[in-house]
Amino acid sequence: MKKLFLIVFAVFVGFILVSSGVLFFLSRGLDETLEVEIVGIDLSNVEDGVYQGTYENRRFSNTLEVHVENHEIVDIIVIDDMTLTQDGVTEEVFARVMALQSTDIDMVAGASVTTTAYLKAIENALKGGMIHE
Repeated sequence: MKKLFLIVFAVFVGFILVSSGVLFFLSRGLDETLEVEIVGIDLSNVEDGVYQGTYENRRFSNTLEVHVENHEIVDIIVIDDMTLTQDGVTEEVFARVMALQSTDIDMVAGASVTTTAYLKAIENALKGGMIHE
């Protein structure tokens, strides 16, 4: 009986340790990303081309390509993404940005931090310079 208790206790402690590690990983960079200021973009000053931008903050890091034609964002492509986002969030953020032609969009419900990380990468792309026409 004592052996069974020790096994159950060891499994319980292992579960607690693994769960704590997962929670620590998932929350890294959370507060810092929530505080990032999205200042907006003025597409009238952006030439046609492909722009690459990155936002880096632990698990909320991503690199995007932003395609601009006639001063409009026509496509946004994920190059590298560590956000571990829910299904559909990435597409929803990009659709909102392209529909409004702005990074001043409503946050996707349940994904405010991920939305902020994507928006900052888009801003960084359009402010950082063209990678090719």
